[in-house]
Amino acid sequence: MADMLGLMKQAQAMQTKMQEMQAELEHIEVEGQSGGGAVRVTLSAQGHMKGLVIDPALLVPGEKEILEDLILAAHEDARRKAARLMEEKMQTVTAGLPLPPGLKLF
Repeated sequence: MADMLGLMKQAQAMQTKMQEMQAELEHIEVEGQSGGGAVRVTLSAQGHMKGLVIDPALLVPGEKEILEDLILAAHEDARRKAARLMEEKMQTVTAGLPLPPGLKLF
């Protein structure tokens, strides 16, 4: 019974840490780039888009598809960085808890 009580306390502490982490992640920003930095996308660590910068040299009529591809690539770069950051933060929150391998909490 003591083990169950201890596990419940750990779970409550983890829940509190997760709520704090979620609030913190909304204020942390990551930047993804493509085209050698000609397109930059800024996301919150939770994945909300905060900004988009496009080098004016890319605004060439008839090359719309290239610009679209660069925007998508920059967004994906930022998304991967945000996912890595969230994973690192989750490891600190769940440290010491006996969670099954592969369990995703976010």
